[in-house]
Amino acid sequence: MKRQVLNYDTLLRVAGAISHSKDPEEVVLLTVESIKSALDVKGCALFLVDRRTDQLDLAASFGLSKQYIEKGPLNASRSIKQSLEEGPVAIYDVTDDPRIQYPEEARKEGIVSILSVPVVSGGQSIGVLRVYTAEPWEFTLDDVNFVQAMASMAGMAIEMARLYKGLKDSIEVLKQFRDPKSLKHTRRTPYEGVPVSVAREGARKEATV
Repeated sequence: MKRQVLNYDTLLRVAGAISHSKDPEEVVLLTVESIKSALDVKGCALFLVDRRTDQLDLAASFGLSKQYIEKGPLNASRSIKQSLEEGPVAIYDVTDDPRIQYPEEARKEGIVSILSVPVVSGGQSIGVLRVYTAEPWEFTLDDVNFVQAMASMAGMAIEMARLYKGLKDSIEVLKQFRDPKSLKHTRRTPYEGVPVSVAREGARKEATV
């Protein structure tokens, strides 16, 4: 019951971030941080599909080493492609599953199990949200539903940013928040992973109580 309450609180925080911020970088970062903390797993990452190169480009990650993140390009047609085409995919043992593109690198990182769910925007899959565990994990339906709900909200934030900026492709949103000229230096608050805009709103509410 404790985890269900925690997940519900996490959903509310991310929904609040979406309503308060037009910055997809902030929302996507909050999403991966919150999932990692809520499920108490090794790490979490969100990737967007670049249709021109058929690669999964990293939008945000939390809990994973730089070496693992930079292990090499992820091919959307090879790296757990079923999660893009069919829905959530849970892999119990990354060292014994042909859907893993870099099994040896995953082993060295200390990753044992992976949950991969699609990120949907505008009715189509634009990327994947992945959860990484350091021990064998049989993901429950509640786990899958929670991660899928978070992925849906992240997709909503990216779609809102795409429409707001008049961009034709979701991957352009990713490129914009990878551009040093447009990248925001977000200050963190005492509330881990909560954007400054949300924290300020909470502080105003506390002041009126």
